[in-house]
Amino acid sequence: MLYWDMAISPKIENRADLPHVVIIGGGFAGIATARGLAKKPVRVTIIDKHNFHTFLPLLYQVATAGLEPADVAYPIRTIFGDAPNVRFRHARVRLVDQRENRLVLEDDSVLAYDHLVVATGAIASYFGIPGASRYALPLYSLADARALRNRVLLALERAEVASEHSSVALHFVVVGGGPTGVETAGALSELIGIAIKRDGLDLDPSQVRVKLVDLAPRLLTAFPESASTYAKKELERMGVDIEFGRSVVEVEEHAIRFSDGERLEAAAVIWAAGVTASGTLAQDLQASPGPSGRVRVTPDLRVLESANVWAVGDAALVPADHESFCPQLAPVAIQSGKHCARQLLRVLKGEETEPFRFKNKGIMATIGRRAAVAKLPVGGVIKGTLGWVAWLALHLWYLVGFRNRLRVMINWTWRYFDWPSGPRLIVADAETAD
Repeated sequence: MLYWDMAISPKIENRADLPHVVIIGGGFAGIATARGLAKKPVRVTIIDKHNFHTFLPLLYQVATAGLEPADVAYPIRTIFGDAPNVRFRHARVRLVDQRENRLVLEDDSVLAYDHLVVATGAIASYFGIPGASRYALPLYSLADARALRNRVLLALERAEVASEHSSVALHFVVVGGGPTGVETAGALSELIGIAIKRDGLDLDPSQVRVKLVDLAPRLLTAFPESASTYAKKELERMGVDIEFGRSVVEVEEHAIRFSDGERLEAAAVIWAAGVTASGTLAQDLQASPGPSGRVRVTPDLRVLESANVWAVGDAALVPADHESFCPQLAPVAIQSGKHCARQLLRVLKGEETEPFRFKNKGIMATIGRRAAVAKLPVGGVIKGTLGWVAWLALHLWYLVGFRNRLRVMINWTWRYFDWPSGPRLIVADAETAD
């Protein structure tokens, strides 16, 4: 291929003879794949229903008024502004036609590809629990984060009015004791406390409760038990009620029901109980997808029985070894995206591909201001302020865009010493304000 040794330039970017790689999804995996192909002799088109990349691990801070939406999102076009071979298309994919190597978009337009990378991510898994998908609040998009922030702040405002006539008990229930649930519960407790203190809400803090429930016997089951114990102790110190072995059987508009028959009225039910690829485009790629609708792939990340369709990140059932698969985590998404880009280039050069190997760099979870746990690949668990600093440094490193890093660093530094007024704004559409 004569074009392979050419330096990419604005004059080359529209050459029709360059192989066309289409990436569906602008999350961690999709962006990592595109970055690996930037300024290479290929045409790249990223398709996403949003024109921005969202840093999902910090959504809970947007939801709890710690950060602004712009702090955790960055325009995809801006990310690749210096890569003339990478283009973005704001659209939804309706159909993948693998026989004809083309995509049909929602506006019925058709986009042909030479190679396709499916990086559509995952959505909240409600496990078929009645009412959960309708009434519980997930936390997997900026819209989710804004909806949760509006719900919490509106509930506090309305509770103050109601408290003028009688004592009001207000419950916020977080379902799920993984990192998202722990981080959300801690931040929510801090938000409620500071809103009452700084915003002058006439509410009894003891009447406003955050409850975290999980079917598991402890928090953060992917961490060592010492980290779980520390997280539980810190959350309880912050006033969070924690209940293990609780099975949710129904979510109502303003209540939640458990298997033991208890019905608890709740101002909001926050769903952090797991994710799935079922119900996404990825599930439709194969007649028999893997668990949770994830795409079955070969060790080099190509879709089974396909030579030019690849799947990465949460959408893919990425092999960890002969018997297990990688978890649906951001590090896996980033590493699998980078690996996919390298293998695509090898295929285009006529070289053999290499299997994906996940490098575990550790896991982290923040519990609140100045408290976090971090499990590194080598060594024990880092807890407390040191763990919080490690968590902060890692998340700042992976944030897209210098402007975002600077804004977040200033906000976090300010929050460490004192809690500023913050973006405790109810900015809602008509349907979310109710």
